[in-house]
Amino acid sequence: MKKITLNISGMHCASCATNIEGALKKISGIASARVNFASESAYVEYDPEKIKNNDLIAAIGKAGYRASLEGASLNREEERAKETKDLKLKFIISMILSSVLMYISMGSCVGLPVHKFLMDNMALFQFLLASGVLICGYQFFIRGFMTLVRMHRANMDTLVALGVGSAYLYSLFVSVAIWFGNKHLGMQDLYYEVAAFLLSFILLGKYLEAVTRRKTSQAIRTLMNLRPKMATVIRLGIEEKILVEELKMGDIIIVKPGQRVPVDGRVLEGYSSVDESMITGESIPVEKNIDDMVIGGTINKTGTFKFRATKVGRETTLAQIIKLIEEAQGSKAPVQELADKIAGIFVPAVLVIAFASFFFWILLGKGFAFGLTTFIAVLIIACPCSLGLATPTAVMVGTGIAAGNGIIIKNAASLQVAREVKVIIFDKTGTLTEGKPRVTDIVSYSQNEDEILKWAASIEKWSEHPLADALVNAAEIKNIVLNDVERFESLPGKGAIGRSGNSEIALGSRRLMQDRGIGIKISEKDLERLQGQGKTVMLLAKNGQLIGLIAVRDNLKNFSKEAVHKLQTMGKDIIMITGDNYRTAQAIAKELGIVKILADVLPKEKVEEIRRLQNSGLKVAFVGDGVNDAPAISQADLGIAIGTGTDVAIESGDVILIKNDLRDVVTAMDLSRYAMKKIKQNLFWAFFYNLLGIPIAAGVLYPFTGFLLNPVISGVAMAFSSISVVGNSLLMKRYKRN
Repeated sequence: MKKITLNISGMHCASCATNIEGALKKISGIASARVNFASESAYVEYDPEKIKNNDLIAAIGKAGYRASLEGASLNREEERAKETKDLKLKFIISMILSSVLMYISMGSCVGLPVHKFLMDNMALFQFLLASGVLICGYQFFIRGFMTLVRMHRANMDTLVALGVGSAYLYSLFVSVAIWFGNKHLGMQDLYYEVAAFLLSFILLGKYLEAVTRRKTSQAIRTLMNLRPKMATVIRLGIEEKILVEELKMGDIIIVKPGQRVPVDGRVLEGYSSVDESMITGESIPVEKNIDDMVIGGTINKTGTFKFRATKVGRETTLAQIIKLIEEAQGSKAPVQELADKIAGIFVPAVLVIAFASFFFWILLGKGFAFGLTTFIAVLIIACPCSLGLATPTAVMVGTGIAAGNGIIIKNAASLQVAREVKVIIFDKTGTLTEGKPRVTDIVSYSQNEDEILKWAASIEKWSEHPLADALVNAAEIKNIVLNDVERFESLPGKGAIGRSGNSEIALGSRRLMQDRGIGIKISEKDLERLQGQGKTVMLLAKNGQLIGLIAVRDNLKNFSKEAVHKLQTMGKDIIMITGDNYRTAQAIAKELGIVKILADVLPKEKVEEIRRLQNSGLKVAFVGDGVNDAPAISQADLGIAIGTGTDVAIESGDVILIKNDLRDVVTAMDLSRYAMKKIKQNLFWAFFYNLLGIPIAAGVLYPFTGFLLNPVISGVAMAFSSISVVGNSLLMKRYKRN
């Protein structure tokens, strides 16, 4: 299966998205199709052997919309800017024509001068002016009826086309009758100004909606603007400026003070400090020396340096972040499913209500014009735009705010799940601690300490475990020459074994010694003392005999204690999980203020512990380094992976913390709560607006108060309901992290 993202133009409500999804799913070979109204994108998974990209574009075109393959995001932004500009122009023209129409139709009633020629040809001039307005909004009629005819469905455009079209066609019918000398009909029977002003206010609403919707994707535009256009590269010993798009992996690039780093790479020469705040959210510039990594889009502050490009184009950290955010903003939260289902049946239901109110008032003897007024008002006020914008706009703003703080939330479902999490499990090594342990104690039972370190480092130089580096580094400092090791075998959660010459070496935990039948009674007091100090102790055996032990200490990360305390204050249950023994884990947990500990846990057992908590009905988040803890991160309801600056595309994580700062876990949880609060507010007002507005438009207040909603007011209300929902989402930009 192949996944593709399509840019969609012409959507105006949630039912538009539903219609496009329906059109795509009818094609044989489509595995899944998801359309997001707010981001104007379609995410399709399909079998490339059965269908081609052009088939997808054609299907969307038949449904009345325009589609294009996902290209450069900047081109997409230019297209949206053009669409906004076009809507503004159409609104201005339609409002001018509508105002002139209102003047000549109502001017004489309020004492304003109207030329006799206009008065004598009133129906003709009203027809011409109203027709001009309808031409400005022609897209509503084309899309509305195309969807109805081809898809056998109705959408927001259908409601507008029927509402405005009814007023216009009825007025045209009256005009023709007047032109043929009908004495029973007059200017008072014309509804041209209603049709014109309705469409003008709908265009105004769509223009303002487009403006505010563009603001919800501000985070994407900000990130895109970080990319410099040019780079200074050394090729064949000559400096030359080229477009960033022309850079290749391996190119040597020069960056001077004040310039942006064009792509990711490794420093070859020079020294500087680099502002990475726009990528990581970290305000303090980071010093860069030879062999340090630099990230594309960051700003060089002081010195000049050369670096070798390691990632270009779509592989750079910035490109990955933009892609992840775009995918997140295009995804759907589970709470949106209800809104989508309602939107799917909403428009047909509105049509039924509109026709029912029309015939109801005619049967009561109120006349055709009265019934037509309620018919148009119901159709216009019930357009479900606000319903379709309620959730995705909040998701777009929320994920954008998170990205600005160095937190990548990979989908809307994760944003919702984060609020529901009750238990947060932290891996110890590399998550709560720095992951850079150092040797603190060496205890020998048969040989000198250097010999103990030599054997231990020799076996560990083949291992990828964080503790291995501590042993090898300690041996290097003492200039100890390591032994060759054969038949090395890593035993996850236990240690490692191997042979060196005629000796069999085993290095690891108490569990490893027990499995191999090696007695450790001689070390019990040392184990208790060192583990009580929060140190990890590795036992060393040679040919089945314990010969010594080595203790290492991994210091706590900055802000770990603060993050744990804040999460506990938020009502989260915190658990620390580790492969270390209980005494060592307890000492570390005590420093952090964590009460619940899961110690002596093998990697595969981490998944089982998470599953056990989930089976008890709890929503569980797991925080780990995203590599060693991938199975546990995947099993958790919310997997939080700690990135390392450039490693942002960690597949297993739902949330990625670009900085190595656990306070971002607090921010992610709090931002999720805030975003879900806004989503619920938006959905409430969208539902409340329609539940209140439709009965009033149908004339339910008329028998009691004599009030009948003017269709023009319905158009204004419909337009501003969408703007209010988007505006409420934009208020999220005031969010301040704890």
